[in-house]
Amino acid sequence: MNDKTILCLIVGMLLATWFSRLLPVAIVSRIKLSPFFESWLKGVPYAALGVLIFPGVISADPESSWTGIIGGMVALLFSLSRLPTFYAVVASVCAASIFKLMGSF
Repeated sequence: MNDKTILCLIVGMLLATWFSRLLPVAIVSRIKLSPFFESWLKGVPYAALGVLIFPGVISADPESSWTGIIGGMVALLFSLSRLPTFYAVVASVCAASIFKLMGSF
């Protein structure tokens, strides 16, 4: 492939993803949704993030999956307490590190 073909492919992919992101916004912005459905839609990014993160939690340590599970549980507890994300990240890394240093079971 030459540079012109690669550039055309990149621009084509850009337009395809741009339209697929723009059309739902344009359509949904004109429709009045129920408050329940709006609150449900606000939870979708968090659910998607959880689905993406969960396999990494299980496979974080090749020797023992408990290290990742402990870190994930600490992060979950901190996030449920509505503290800033920074605290949840630091606490989960510290918990997983301490668990790893103590020796996993």
